[in-house]
Amino acid sequence: MAAVWAIGIVVAVLLFMVPAAVKVVAQYERGVVLRLGRFIGIKEPGLRLIIPFIDRMVKVDTRVVTMDVPEQEAITKDNVTVRVNAVVYLRVINPEDAVLEVADYVRATSLISQTTLRSVLGQSELDELLSQRDKINETLQQIVDDQTDPWGVKVSAVEVKDVTLPDTMQRAMAAQAEAEREKRAKIVHAEGELEASAKLAQAAAVIAKEPTALQLRYLGTLTEIATERTNMVIFPLPIDLISAMMPKKGKESE
Repeated sequence: MAAVWAIGIVVAVLLFMVPAAVKVVAQYERGVVLRLGRFIGIKEPGLRLIIPFIDRMVKVDTRVVTMDVPEQEAITKDNVTVRVNAVVYLRVINPEDAVLEVADYVRATSLISQTTLRSVLGQSELDELLSQRDKINETLQQIVDDQTDPWGVKVSAVEVKDVTLPDTMQRAMAAQAEAEREKRAKIVHAEGELEASAKLAQAAAVIAKEPTALQLRYLGTLTEIATERTNMVIFPLPIDLISAMMPKKGKESE
C-alpha cells in the first residue's frame, strides 16, 4: 500500500514538474532564460528544457510589430495648429536587451514616438508637412530608432498618416488654390492671345505683299458661307475689283 502511495506521489510530482520544465519556443520567438534572476542565455526555437522553480523563461516575439501612434496636437513652426497621427514599424533584434533594459518596449516606443512626433512638427512649417512628408517620415524614423536602439528594438519606418487642419485654415487654402487656378487660366489665355496676334500679323504681312491672297481669302469665305442656310449673305468686295465698273471723272471720262 505504501508503494502505491509513493508511486502516486511521484507521478503527481512529475505531472506538475514536466509542464514547468518543458517549454516550446516558436519559430518567430526567442526565449530569454533567467536563473535565479540572472540572465544565463537565449533559447532558440524548438522544444527546450529549463530547471523548474529556478529558471524562468521570457518569450520575445521577433516579428515586425505595427503600432499606431495616437493623434497628437502640435503647433507648426509657422504657428498653425494641426492634429497628426502616425504608424510605427518596429522589430526586436536583441531579445536580451528587450527584456533586461526596458519593462515594456512596445509602450516605451509608443511614448517616444508621440513626443518625437510633436517635436518634429514643431520644427517644421505647414507647407513642409503637406508637401515633404517623406522627409519628415525619415527624420522621425532616425530619431525614434536612435532612442530605441539601447533596448534592442529596430524601428524600420515611421509614417505620418493623417493631417487634420482647422476649418479656417482649410477655407483659406481652398481660396488660395482657387486663386492659383484662375491665375494660371488667365496666363494661358493671355499667351494664346499673344500667339494668335503674332500669327495674324504674319498673315497680314503676307496679304499685304500679295493682293491676290486677299481675293483668295474672300473666295474661301464665300465657300464657307454658301454651305450655311441663310436668307441673306453680305460680304465685302475689294475696291479695285469694282473700280473698273465705276464711271471716271475728269479728262479721262471725256
